[in-house]
Amino acid sequence: MVSTQFYLVVERQQPNIKINFPMGIKDKFLLIVLCWSSLLGSSVIICSAKVTEKPYVRKLPSPRSTLGEIPHWDPHTLSLYYVDIHENGDYSSSLLRYDYQEDRVYSAKVDGARTLLFLLPVARTKDKFLVGIDKTAVIVKWNGKSPRATVLRPLFEVDCGTSGVIFNDVKTDEWGRFYGGTRAVEKGKPCGADSKPISSFYSYDSGKCLRKLFENVTISNGLTWLRTTNKFYYIDSCTYDIKEFDYNPTTGELSNRQRIFSSITQNGTRPDYVLDGMTNDLDGNLYVAAFGGSKIIKVNPGTGKILMEVELPATQISSLAFGGPNLDILFVTTGNKDGKQPAGSGYLYKVTGLNARGYPGVRFRLLQSSNCMTAGK
Repeated sequence: MVSTQFYLVVERQQPNIKINFPMGIKDKFLLIVLCWSSLLGSSVIICSAKVTEKPYVRKLPSPRSTLGEIPHWDPHTLSLYYVDIHENGDYSSSLLRYDYQEDRVYSAKVDGARTLLFLLPVARTKDKFLVGIDKTAVIVKWNGKSPRATVLRPLFEVDCGTSGVIFNDVKTDEWGRFYGGTRAVEKGKPCGADSKPISSFYSYDSGKCLRKLFENVTISNGLTWLRTTNKFYYIDSCTYDIKEFDYNPTTGELSNRQRIFSSITQNGTRPDYVLDGMTNDLDGNLYVAAFGGSKIIKVNPGTGKILMEVELPATQISSLAFGGPNLDILFVTTGNKDGKQPAGSGYLYKVTGLNARGYPGVRFRLLQSSNCMTAGK
C-alpha cells in the first residue's frame, strides 16, 4: 500500500486542508483534477508528499515443498533455482527451477539420490549443476525442464569422518568459489537438547580443492557477502546470532570473527524461531529468514538493529534471495516439514515494494583439474 499526504493552501487566507489519500488509480486521478482546478481558479497550491510503500507478498505458482531451500537467482536464464529437501530417505527430494518469464516451476528427480540439498548452476555451461547429495557434492546434468536429472561424477565430500551429517546452506562468492557448511540430521526440534556442534564450514577454490575454514558448528546456515566493505556474514542457527568476518576477496580467507546481532533478548530468553537463510541488499542491510517465526527480519549490521519485519503466511521461513530482471524482488522459500503447518507453508513467495536491490547469484566455478573427493577428511 502507498499513502501520500498533501497540504493544500488556497488564496484569501483559507485554512490549511490536510488530506490523506490511498494512492490507487482512482485517487491519483482525483488528485490531478483537484490540483488542475485550483490552478485554473488562480489558487495557490502547495503539495508536500510523503510516500510510504508497504512490502507486498505474493505466493508464486509452485509445488508445496517439505522444505524449500537454497534459492539462487541466475540472471542468465532469468530463473530461480532451489531444492525441496526430504530427509526421510524416500527419494522424494527434488531440484526446482522457477522460470520468471513463464511464472511456473519445473522439477526433477535425480536418479539414485535420496536427499538433495542444494543446486548451483556451473559457469560456462547450459545444463551442468553442482548438487548436494547427503554430504557429497556432485556434478549433475539437467536441462531445466526434464523431470529427470543425471549424476555425471562426484566432486568432493565433506565431514568424511563424521556420521549422521549432511550439507546445509551453501552459496558462491562473487568469484564463483563455493562456501558451505553442514549439520547433523535432525531427530527433533532444531537446536534442541540433542543438537551437538559436530559440523563444519568449508570452501572450495581453484588450486586448493576443499578447505575446512572452521568447525564446532551445530547448524550451519545463512551466509552472505557485503562487497563494498569486504565483510562476510554467517549464521549458526543454534547460537541465535549473526557473526561478521573480514573477507579477503583475493584469497577467499575469513578472519576476525565477531558477533554483530543476537536474537536472544536482554533477559536471556530465546525466541520461538531460529535464524536460517540470509542475503543482503546493495545498501548493506541483511535480510534473514526466521524459521518458525513467520517473518523476514531486516538488520543493519553496523548497529545490530532490526530495521523492518515482513510477515508471511507460512511459519517455516527457510531462505531468501534477491532476483528478477531488476534484482528488486526478494524470493522466499518456506517449509512444511511435519505436514501440519498453515495452508501457505511450503510454497515459494516473492516480496516486492522493499525499495531495495540485491546481487544476483554467481555461478559455481568448476575446476578442470583433479578430483577432490578426499579433501574434506
